[in-house]
Amino acid sequence: MSDHRTVPVRLGSRAYEVRIGCDTLPALGEQVRALVGGMHAFVVADTGLPQRQMDHARESLAGAGYEVAFRTLTPSERRKSMATLAELLEEIDETLHERTDPVIALGGGVVGDIAGLVAALYRRGVPVIQCPTTLLAMVDASVGGKTAVNLATHTAGPLRKNMAGAFHQPSLVHIDLRTLDSLDDREFRCGLAECVKHAMIGACAGDADLMSWLRSHIDTICSRDPEPLIELVARNVAVKARIVEGDERERDVHAGRALLNLGHTFAHAIEPIAGLTPTDDPRDAPLRHGEAVALGLVCAASLAGEMGLLQTDEVETLRTLLERIGLPTSVQSLPDDETLLAQMAHDKKVAGGRVRVVIPEDGWRARVHDDIPREQIARAIGAIRRA
Repeated sequence: MSDHRTVPVRLGSRAYEVRIGCDTLPALGEQVRALVGGMHAFVVADTGLPQRQMDHARESLAGAGYEVAFRTLTPSERRKSMATLAELLEEIDETLHERTDPVIALGGGVVGDIAGLVAALYRRGVPVIQCPTTLLAMVDASVGGKTAVNLATHTAGPLRKNMAGAFHQPSLVHIDLRTLDSLDDREFRCGLAECVKHAMIGACAGDADLMSWLRSHIDTICSRDPEPLIELVARNVAVKARIVEGDERERDVHAGRALLNLGHTFAHAIEPIAGLTPTDDPRDAPLRHGEAVALGLVCAASLAGEMGLLQTDEVETLRTLLERIGLPTSVQSLPDDETLLAQMAHDKKVAGGRVRVVIPEDGWRARVHDDIPREQIARAIGAIRRA
């Protein structure tokens, strides 16, 4: 198997490639130069990256003739804010960044989202190169052009995630799998939650075999064997790309990009709750995004099972797979149903006051439903409650 893969994202004049390989950061500058040109490169980098990886990116861009402005960001959902966005916009303006100059997002999903929004807004749009360094960002956030920041409530309540943003497709997604070496096991597992989600809708994007392949290779993937890992990333990117190509701006409320929210309506209600932990150890609180997604997938599958859309053995297949990965399938100390249902009603996918939930179906397909009774949604949440 080749140690480099390229997945096209076919969007007409906004088409681009996702290039996947190992030890490729030293080639970043020449690739960016060939694609977008320009004189200045504004890099937003995750502070958690090893210095050598930051140096590879900086030296590569400088070697390609760019004047490089390097800004670091410690990623958190609280930092993914309007205040941080304003700071970065003021900083990019100080570099005399021009319309053809690229923004480089070097980090996980938080960095990719906020750097992408900087690129979308500055001078009404400059090129952005996504260089995701977490598995979650590689297979999901970096592909598709969604950029956003969170909004805070006027009270001390949970953040409203990704409520202010724009669609702004990258000019290139450059994936160096070597950057995954810096991830701890917990963060790596979080990325696998999105891979499981893609497998649950694989048939909707031309890869009906993805779930069985993932199940048969999960142990070597968890050990970070390079061969199945590059296949994993490439196939997941291809699923995301095919769905984005058919519904770039999420206008199909019953299919298309809406299917990528499988598990997320539940997850977005669960994730911001303080004190929840995947291990029952309070030192592991709060839940991370991928852990909340895993719990949301269990809720969605349980709901599908009750509705007769998913066989009981497939619901158990999902639970078993998540447990093999080391992701939570239940959690202690959830709030009452009414609190969670109220939080779900604030999800940005709500339409006409109705909560839209993606439900998996037999054969690893899915559909969007906006007519699920509240009591049924509450019972689905019950599937992850643990005393």
